[in-house]
Amino acid sequence: MLSLLMLFIAGCKKEPKSDNPFFNEWDTPFGVPPFEQIMAKHYMPAILKGFEEQKSEIRDIITNPREPDFNNTIKMLAYSGELLNRVNRVFGALNSAHTSDSLQAISREIAPVAARHRDDINLNDTLFRRVKSVYDNREKFILTDEEKKLLEDTYKDFVRSGAALSPEDKDKLRKINEELSLLQVKFGQNLLAETNGFKLIIERKEDLTGLPPGIIDQAAAMAKSLNMEGKWVFTLQVPSMTPFLQYSDRRDLREKLFTAYFMKGDNDNEFDNKEIIERIANLRIERSKLLGYNSFADYTLERNMAKTPGKVFEFLGQVWNAALPVARAEAAAQQELINQEGGKFRLEPWDWWYYTEKIKKTKFDLDDEITRPYFKVDNVIEGMFHVASKLYGLTFTRRTDIPKYHPDVNTFEVTRDGKHVGILMTDNYPRASKRGGAWCGTYRSQRRDIKGNMVYPIVTMVTNSTPPTADKPSLLTALEAETLFHEFGHALNNLLSNITYPGSSIPRDFVELPSQIMEHWVLEPEVLKVYARHYQTGEVIPAEVVEKLDKTSKFNMGFITVEYLAASLLDMEYHALTEQQDLDIREFENRAMEKYELIPEIKPRYRSTYFNHIWAGGYSAGYYSYIWCEVLDADAFRAFKETGDIFNKTVAAKFENEILSRGGTRDALESYIAFRGKEPGIDALLENRGLK
Repeated sequence: MLSLLMLFIAGCKKEPKSDNPFFNEWDTPFGVPPFEQIMAKHYMPAILKGFEEQKSEIRDIITNPREPDFNNTIKMLAYSGELLNRVNRVFGALNSAHTSDSLQAISREIAPVAARHRDDINLNDTLFRRVKSVYDNREKFILTDEEKKLLEDTYKDFVRSGAALSPEDKDKLRKINEELSLLQVKFGQNLLAETNGFKLIIERKEDLTGLPPGIIDQAAAMAKSLNMEGKWVFTLQVPSMTPFLQYSDRRDLREKLFTAYFMKGDNDNEFDNKEIIERIANLRIERSKLLGYNSFADYTLERNMAKTPGKVFEFLGQVWNAALPVARAEAAAQQELINQEGGKFRLEPWDWWYYTEKIKKTKFDLDDEITRPYFKVDNVIEGMFHVASKLYGLTFTRRTDIPKYHPDVNTFEVTRDGKHVGILMTDNYPRASKRGGAWCGTYRSQRRDIKGNMVYPIVTMVTNSTPPTADKPSLLTALEAETLFHEFGHALNNLLSNITYPGSSIPRDFVELPSQIMEHWVLEPEVLKVYARHYQTGEVIPAEVVEKLDKTSKFNMGFITVEYLAASLLDMEYHALTEQQDLDIREFENRAMEKYELIPEIKPRYRSTYFNHIWAGGYSAGYYSYIWCEVLDADAFRAFKETGDIFNKTVAAKFENEILSRGGTRDALESYIAFRGKEPGIDALLENRGLK
């Protein structure tokens, strides 16, 4: 009897905890990653074990003696790789937001191994036959609409990944994918090194002429953090660089800073990206040809709303033709001001921000330094939460008991009607370990597990906003406030997702709709009254300042539009190439811009050598998506405005049900029409930008 009791007790004992936190259940609040326990040494063993587990799961699928069906093939494939997915989400997020030499080394080491692993799955003949069997016999199965879409996407993903190729071509594809994975990692790491490698160090106070006190304080704080107390440092991070270009009277220093930014990755040094770009572009052409497409753009756009390169070029051309004359007029106005002031020089790209700011100040009596005190970062976040509460009934509660990966991170539990919805983390300030830009991701995406239980999302939104100084909190520009709202739109898309199966993919030229529609609430007077309060006095932003903000919303829009479109067209010019060729990156870029008659006073928002979106960031042949989605978001926001209530709950519920909650579970245009009742037109976009 005693021995039976002892056996029972032994059977009830928990497995001993591993030294590697990825191999344990996370007993943290809401299953948030235990960041303080995770060290660099844990990733590689966990990723390798994740590979092995997924391989075992794939073997179980292909050796199943039963006829292939949705449940034993498509569903099991969707749920395979749980450990690998968990590790990759943590590693990918931290490698972007808080990297280190160790993480970058792991990234380089694991990239080709991960590429081989993906190919082992995508190019598995037996697995593809099972998937194809289910797809070919899909009419026999009783499937939900989401399951039909998952089946279709799974089959097409296999075909697009080379599953139908000959053995010889599969070998070629494997080599291409492996090389591409390494090149893309190297591009991003070079860019981070170049961004961190330049500092404009100012030692004399008289060289700060024109700069507002807040910007000077920010530069002093940066110098202090770099052990250069008593000096002022400006970096290539946008919150540091842009104000200098806007306000500094020192034209030579503006040129020095802008040129350093403009030449990132193009300095013929160990971090030069030109050869990497040439190789990536040609490998993408080779890969696309192998898969039966004329160009990489043809391959990519097949799954987007736009469908074809011709459609994208046509759309971009329409907006370009409307914007370029406006940009030319803006340049002429600046040159006139230079002449009036006795300047004996031609307007150059490093002058644009400076003279634009002067004209705005003269015309509207408004600049960023007037509005900054009303855009304290905590208040802006409060404003975002207010909008989400009014639209979707969400509540955001700050939590201090949840692990975080950096002291700058703030964490919120999101609830609705008292029920848990998810976790949101915000990470706002630049640092050397964080790549530039702004993005939203997940440590865990919403779905249901294989047993049908709800899995709640853990969402992170990362920006590089103006940091606090010794005596001031983080005070944002209106544009930085808009960026926060933008990323929050992505966060809401993740938080309000209501799908069943993991891996739902939203087309690249639809995914920006939820983020960009949120930007429309930023400067609405009804919203500004809630969050735009002076950080010292608590005074609500004055009505006359709000009116000026509204009037300036279309100011400089020729430049803003052309700068962005130039980068979008550059992306498409690279990826619409149909034959491999020797590419001189500078020459290619110059020819492309000459083709569209880009004025010399404006440079593309991203030059080739630091265009992370398209060479390492998933937006290749897709950077146009932002303005494509602006057609959608401008039209979608009209649905609220037409009711006379920007918080109309009926419209909000429809937007959530037809778009936010759906993910990629149905055709994007179908989702949009289900919300709006019609296809969008370009008119709302042109009106919003003042181009019509």
